[in-house]
Amino acid sequence: MNESHPPATGPETGTGTAAETSTPPQRQVLKVLSGLLLALFVSTLSSTVVSSALPKIIGAVQGSPTQYMWVVTASLLTTTATTPIWGKLADLFSKKVLLQAAIGIFVLGTLACGISQTGGQLIASRALQGIGVGGVQALVQIAIAAIIPPRERGRYSGYLSGTTSTSTIGGPLLGGLIVDTSWLGWRWCFFIAVPLAAAAFFLLQRTLNLPVLRRDNVRIDYLGATLISAGVSVLLVWVSFVDNSFAWGSWQTAAMVGGGLALLAVAAWVETRAAEPVVPIAIVKQRTTALAILGSLAVGTAMFGASVFLSQYFQLSRGYTATTAGLLTIPMMAGTLIASIVAGRLITRSGKIKPYVITGAVLLTVGCAGLGVIDEKTSLIFLSAAMMCVGMGVGMTLQNFILAVQNTVQLKDVGAASSTVSFFRSLGGTIGVAVLGAVLARRVDEQVATGLNAAGLSAADQTSSVAQEIVRAAYGDATARVFLLAAGAAVLAVVAGLLFKPISLRSSLDLPDKPTPTPKTPDPETPSRA
Repeated sequence: MNESHPPATGPETGTGTAAETSTPPQRQVLKVLSGLLLALFVSTLSSTVVSSALPKIIGAVQGSPTQYMWVVTASLLTTTATTPIWGKLADLFSKKVLLQAAIGIFVLGTLACGISQTGGQLIASRALQGIGVGGVQALVQIAIAAIIPPRERGRYSGYLSGTTSTSTIGGPLLGGLIVDTSWLGWRWCFFIAVPLAAAAFFLLQRTLNLPVLRRDNVRIDYLGATLISAGVSVLLVWVSFVDNSFAWGSWQTAAMVGGGLALLAVAAWVETRAAEPVVPIAIVKQRTTALAILGSLAVGTAMFGASVFLSQYFQLSRGYTATTAGLLTIPMMAGTLIASIVAGRLITRSGKIKPYVITGAVLLTVGCAGLGVIDEKTSLIFLSAAMMCVGMGVGMTLQNFILAVQNTVQLKDVGAASSTVSFFRSLGGTIGVAVLGAVLARRVDEQVATGLNAAGLSAADQTSSVAQEIVRAAYGDATARVFLLAAGAAVLAVVAGLLFKPISLRSSLDLPDKPTPTPKTPDPETPSRA
């Protein structure tokens, strides 16, 4: 059965082709967006709300330094691994039911996080939570694409980008406020999401009605998804332990890197032969999609890196409380919100997307480069300017890479295409947090050891004022090193934007069907030649 597309979000029936579908009234769209944006906000917030609270959380569950980063990475990893699966399911089944199922999984994982007693339990619960997050983030994008034509979508993508970016960057602020409030405690970093998720669930039940695509002989590429997840997991485990538990040139490194790359190579081979690939190679090969993937990897690395490591910098290098550390990131949130809304409206007005992607990527690179020269005494004015550039860069690129891809594929492939770009953005964030976190930890260890040795102090003397200054300087230097690497990644987003072909956003939900050539029939009045 072919999928039909109603004029707005009414009953799951419809007549007329996608190309003929008119844009739904703005008031009706905003009603649907209220539930979609709330679901997106709470799911994205969960990824970073623990950032500023992690020191207290790890101490409370008696976790190890390695578990510190895995509390963040576990959620990002399962989000990344399951996003393409949710996207493929959305091309086959009811988007509304899938979205509500993802919210339910998210709530279960969130409750499990809130009652965790050990570091291992918390990491496992975060992994479950990430499965729901992957579904919500992918399906919200897909639902919007099924309602609004790309040309009009720019108007609303600003709200989408502002919601995603603000919740991502604002997570540390909320987490800091919660852990600094004595009558709440760190468990409310998780519990606070439950009523918001429940509200989103019931809002969507009342407002969201989308056409259902049903196809016979449906096949989900579980093998490909498993191989991709396993390959990425092995490489992330290697990043977490290399140069600490074993050397770079050890047999463990060879086994993990070789094994991870082999799994990903087999996954690529499987994807080319799967009936319903979780990452459609035909779509990935398209120029716009390939460039959007490259840009999304860079944006994911910078966005998640900024939300995690800036909070750490303000607390450990500058000595601010968790709440103050969150407040100091407001320039980044403001830049994201303003840039995403303004750029979205300008894109809708002009139908052009390339200039805004390039501008955003340049701002992201400049902002990360600015943060790459900070230390423990850098002016807060300079920090605010650099953070605002990062925020504006994220706001102008985050959703627009996905919008560019949605504009170039048929509506039946929007789910797979959107989730593929989201997958690589999450992958960039997952790898970025793991790699940059490892770089920061090792740089801090080296700087602290060197500083203590130069001051004639031992590791046991780290409570002295001199040692504390050494630690603060080490975190300032290490954070700068991390953002220099992020700036290098952001350059890839600039390259991707420059290589984009000029894109004019279409005004229909779907691409027009290609006309079927009909054989010419001779004119009966024209005599045939002998």
